[in-house]
Amino acid sequence: MLINCAAYQDGRKLADIPVEKISDYIARGDCFVWVALKDAEPAELEVMRREFGLHELAVEDAHHGHQSPKVEEYGSSLFVVVKMVELVEGVLQVGELDIFIGENYVLSVRSHSQQGFLGVRERCEREPHLLAHGPSFVVYALMDAVVDRYFPVIESLEDELERIEDSMFERAAERSNIEHLYQLKRKVMILKHIVSPLMESVGKLFGGRVPALFDDSQNYFRDVYDHLYRINNSIEVIRDTINTAIQVNLSMVAIDESVVNKRLAAWAAIFAVATAFAGIWGMNFKFMPELDWKYGYPVALALMVSVCGYLYMRFRKARWL
Repeated sequence: MLINCAAYQDGRKLADIPVEKISDYIARGDCFVWVALKDAEPAELEVMRREFGLHELAVEDAHHGHQSPKVEEYGSSLFVVVKMVELVEGVLQVGELDIFIGENYVLSVRSHSQQGFLGVRERCEREPHLLAHGPSFVVYALMDAVVDRYFPVIESLEDELERIEDSMFERAAERSNIEHLYQLKRKVMILKHIVSPLMESVGKLFGGRVPALFDDSQNYFRDVYDHLYRINNSIEVIRDTINTAIQVNLSMVAIDESVVNKRLAAWAAIFAVATAFAGIWGMNFKFMPELDWKYGYPVALALMVSVCGYLYMRFRKARWL
């Protein structure tokens, strides 16, 4: 679906143009065209390929989707893939933004995401002195918007981790905490696999050998890299905290099991004493003088109760019961 198709000159919007006129404006050489698509169909991508002269392999990647974040050069043009993430009712949803960049065009294709970029276009149009940098600034604005949307996701994951930590020492919450921690760890790993390759890709756009299209915009992409660096550090902290929380939770389970085992062992020892006395006096030997004693039975019961009571008090003092 076509979202926007407009031509710009010297940082100012010339006009919204039909798709059929894209190649005409590109041929002028004094302006650039910015097109935005959402969930593009193969036929739409084929039209854009003809109008912009896009490389077939880049178009194929955009069509199939599910690409890792990357920056690829195809002659004088570039193909950039950025992952978009959002939390919807606690579920981490991942979309994709494919960007085709040339000397006088930018084509963005958004897939599997409801996050729009109308605000990005409005921001760029409000800053004509920056938009005058051309397609490179548009790419920066799009990537910056995507990366800035990572921060609320990180904050939500941190809040979720804090809630789990608060309930970690509650009784009978160990199993649910382990499940929540592993679910959270999976979200963090997904985000890690998005941020790490994107950092590497953005690093290609400033410092060292930089594509000619981005010579004048390196400082902007360094800013994006700094944001990604902060996000990556936050991910590492969350991941380490999750691992620590899992170990603490498992230790709590082990402690609870140890307490139960102690109680079982204490009661087993108490009943073992009573069983031992009953077993001795239950033997069928003929010459056992206490069996014929008038007070033998109550004395035996009193002795068993006394010994069991003594053991019970000792175990209570040792906090086994």
